[in-house]
Amino acid sequence: MVPFMLGRPFGTPGDAAFQRSVILQALGLLERTDGPVILEHFAQDDASGRDRAGWVAALALPEPGPLETPAQWAGALQAELACVLPLWQSARLRSARTTVGLAGQPPEAFADFAAALLAGQCPTVAAHSSSALAMRFMADDLKALYGEALQSQDESPSARQVDTWFWRSTVAGRLLIALRTLSLNSPDNAIRTVGSRFLVPVPWLPG
Repeated sequence: MVPFMLGRPFGTPGDAAFQRSVILQALGLLERTDGPVILEHFAQDDASGRDRAGWVAALALPEPGPLETPAQWAGALQAELACVLPLWQSARLRSARTTVGLAGQPPEAFADFAAALLAGQCPTVAAHSSSALAMRFMADDLKALYGEALQSQDESPSARQVDTWFWRSTVAGRLLIALRTLSLNSPDNAIRTVGSRFLVPVPWLPG
């Protein structure tokens, strides 16, 4: 067990020296003979857990209009993605890696797919056997895409600041919250399950 953010078992992404120290300390536990052993205190601080003072997102996003109909949601997300995608694509080419790709459809298709869900339809994609799975992995890709784009800036924020920005300042975050709310009343049990458990982390649920 490590005291890092969920999903970051080695700490700060891209910090090879820090990640190496985590691995070496983990391997060092194998040499202990007084097991079972739990490393209760990790000596080094994970920089990704510290907020950057005065940080403000440099990624300017368009102010959305009304978000009431599926078409309005789709239009707002498309406009936002038009700003986010170039930055994410540059980051992907520079680092030669990305965690985006689970959805089985390109990001440009997310807006229409989400609009169909909001309209009460059950759209599917070839990569997944159900609308519920397709929705879950689209949500995962949206969160990863926005996070990778934002963290590609020179002044990289903390993980908490990335989450706050995504869930409080983007159409994509508001869309996933809206999809979760809609899913809770779906006649499809799989959609209800995915919507309630996998779209929005508990700290970001509406109050």
